[in-house]
Amino acid sequence: MLPMFIWAFIVGGLICVFGQLLFDVAKLTPGHTLSLLVVIGAVLDGFGLYEPLIDFAGAGATIPITSFGNSLVHGALQEAEQHGIVGVLTGMFEVTSSGISAAIIFGFIGALLFRPKG
Repeated sequence: MLPMFIWAFIVGGLICVFGQLLFDVAKLTPGHTLSLLVVIGAVLDGFGLYEPLIDFAGAGATIPITSFGNSLVHGALQEAEQHGIVGVLTGMFEVTSSGISAAIIFGFIGALLFRPKG
């Protein structure tokens, strides 16, 4: 069980290091960096490479933002098999809706509890 934790730490850390390098070396903005990481996760899932990474690294691959791209494509492909082209849109929303809803709700609660700056 310890090797599983170690690999999760290493893989998640490498994804984060890659994102930090995009900030520091490539001088990308946070929006560009996040978008690129989501697209990378989506492309990897499109080629069938992200699920084996999740099987290998567990939370090290599901926690970083690349997993959001994976979820979008994975849901779209699953629903497209069952419902055709309409399933592409509904699949993306079906799989990611709970995470997006949670982010909105917890962001709102955080704004109520603390003084937002901006």
